[in-house]
This record gives sequence, structure tokens and C-alpha cells, in this order.
Amino acid sequence: MKDSITEIKKGIKLHCVQTNKFKTNLISVFITTPLNRENVTKNALIPAILRRGTQNMPSQDLISKKLEEMYGSEFDCGVEKTGDNQVIKFYLESLNDKFLPEKEDLLKQSIDVLLEIIFNPLVENGMFKNEYLESEKVNLKQLIEAKIDNKDIYAFEKCTEKMYEGKPYSLYKYGFAEDLENINNKDIYIYYNTLLATSKIDIFVSGEFNEKEIIDILNKNENISKLKERTPNNIINKEETEVKEEIKEPNIVEDIMDVTQGKLVIGMSIKNMKKDERFVATLYNTILGDSANSKMFQNVREQAHLAYSARSTYVRPKNDIFIRCGIEIDNYEKALDIIKEQLEDMKKGNFSEEDIKNAKKYIISAVNSVDEEQDTEITYYLGQELADSTCSLEQYKENIQNVSKEQIQDIADRTQINTIYFLRN
Repeated sequence: MKDSITEIKKGIKLHCVQTNKFKTNLISVFITTPLNRENVTKNALIPAILRRGTQNMPSQDLISKKLEEMYGSEFDCGVEKTGDNQVIKFYLESLNDKFLPEKEDLLKQSIDVLLEIIFNPLVENGMFKNEYLESEKVNLKQLIEAKIDNKDIYAFEKCTEKMYEGKPYSLYKYGFAEDLENINNKDIYIYYNTLLATSKIDIFVSGEFNEKEIIDILNKNENISKLKERTPNNIINKEETEVKEEIKEPNIVEDIMDVTQGKLVIGMSIKNMKKDERFVATLYNTILGDSANSKMFQNVREQAHLAYSARSTYVRPKNDIFIRCGIEIDNYEKALDIIKEQLEDMKKGNFSEEDIKNAKKYIISAVNSVDEEQDTEITYYLGQELADSTCSLEQYKENIQNVSKEQIQDIADRTQINTIYFLRN
């Protein structure tokens, strides 16, 4: 599949992803803005408020009724952290017109309804409806405070927070509970309008459709017409932009909590990465800890029996790899030692061509499944857009196949431990 891009207005792009694999069309809108402490909580609140009502559908019940009339179309929204950006996301999935019992332009209806929810919210006295704001502040506070309930996610977020202390990437995507009491209706409505006027906006349509008709629908849409051209202020994160400082000694952080299982997270940085080395880093990470054949899984979990879970994750926008383990608390030192042994083995080239072959198969299998779900494929192309890249899925697989053992070993040699975080009792 290919992501065909048209600039609707400066700073507003349409991405058309043609596919005949599904009976549905998926329309998605992404509003991308730089992460910062002042606005991170407001950005998390905004989609929750917008889903409550519009000028023409002033309640969530009326929005739900409209979606039901549209053959059970489904809407969702939320927020993500992608590199140093916060992405506010909206989705509407509806049946493809050719599967309808009678001729009807459901795709146009779907686009119009989604844009109505995002760009034409219910406003009373020049502000959002106060009842909706206050209700969503309560919901968001509960969501933020619930982070601690999942200790695995909590430990990962705390390691990231320590590793990027004082920098945008340290911020939690849902913001801070203590900021909510200072967010009032007037200020957040003013901020919402500023957000729409300055942010990068990407509209994705996935399914079977006529691209020219989609462009025409958007050009005639009154909510799109209200939007001004802009020079987007989003942050580009890719190999060349993420400069890593030399680390003499890792930052070791220990938190005490009432837990039965220790959570060990090791944040690592890859130094001096060059263009397209993300493919090499992906192979390195897969061999290290991202599959059942990986060193982490086989040596830390299966053979040494030091971890209930042991895996690693490559965070491409930041050139980082995070090792995450659930361990017996008394096994901390042993687990840390054997993990460091795996890192040294990678630096010494103690992995085989068979390891590389299996890792490539694993990655390519994952890439082959990207277009099996519409939202996954859209997420892939959004990632390319935010990294200022134009790598197709076929190009991605080819780049993976071309990685050599020497390149992987070179990446291993440039990978250094930045932060060791341990959650224990």
C-alpha cells in the first residue's frame, strides 16, 4: 500500500491509503504539537471535551445516535506521545459505500461528522460547556492516577522521566493531576483555538474510494474552510536529530513501593546515529530482546530463571532502547549482571548469522502484518510523516534485509546505559 499525500492547505495534509482488504473506510485526524509542561494536560483534556458534543450534535447521546444511523459507525479519540510531540488523535470507522444496502454517500457523511466533532465543538458564551469540562477533568484525573496500578507501565514511565529529566520527552502523555484545578473554561477554549491555528494537521483516509472525490469533499467542507494556513511547529525526531552525550556512569534510581515483584527498567541511548541506521538498531534490538529467540528471553528468563518477563523495546524517535524485566526482588544484582553480559556479547559480536536471519524474519513478518489492520497502517505512515521520512513498507523490508552483522555490532558498540530504574518493596 502507498500513502498518497496532498497538501490541502499549508500545514494541513491529506493522506490517502488505498486498500481493498476491508469492508470499512477509516478516517483519522491527527493534531501534532510540541510536548511542553504548560500544555500537556490541556492537550489530553481537549479530545475528551470534544467528544461530548458539537454545535449540531450538542450531546454525546446525539453523536452516538448519529453514528448508529450511519450503519453503526464507530468513533474514538485520544492522545499519544511521539518523540517530543504530543499527538491528539481522532478516528471514525464506517462501512464502505459499496457494501451499503442502498446507494448512499456514507464516506462523505463520515468525513463531515468527524470534522464536525473536532472543529465545531459545542460552545456556550464563547467557551466550552462548563459541565463537560468539569466532568472530563474528573475522568482525566482518575486516568492519570491509575498509572500506578500497572507497575510495568509505571516503572517504564518513571525510568523515562528520570532519563529525560527537565526535557519534553520526560512528560507523561496524559499530563499532571495537579494542573487540572487551574484549568478553567475560558483559558482552555482560547488555547484550543490557538492549537488549531498553529499545529500540524494530518487527515488520513484508508479504504476503497476515489481520491479526487476526497480532496473535493475536504475543499468544500466548511470546517476545513475555517482553518488558516500555518507553518507547523511540530518537532522532527529521527536518527540525525537526537544527539546523545557521553555517559560516564549510569544514573541508578530505586523506588520503594508495596510490590510483590520487582520491576527493572534499563534505559539505553545509541550515540552518533546516522541516516537510516534505525534499521540496524531495529535488528540489534530484536536480537537483544524483542523476540522469543532473543538473548534476553533465552538467557535471562529461560536459562537463568531470573525474570518472569524479559524484553527490550526500541524507541525509534529518540534513538533509545529500554530493557524491561519483572524479577524477584532478591535477584536484582544477578539479573543486572547477566543483562550486562548480553550487552557485552552484542558488542563482541557473540551472535550468529542464524540469529540475524531469525531476527530479520521476525521483523519482516511484523511489517507484513502492518496492512492487515487499517489503524496500524495509518500509524505506520503517520510515524513516517512525523519523522520526515517517505519509507514504504517494501523499502522498509529491503532495508532490513540489507543490514550486516558488522553494522549491528557497530550499533552495539555505540549503545550505552543511561538510567537503571528499579521498583522494589
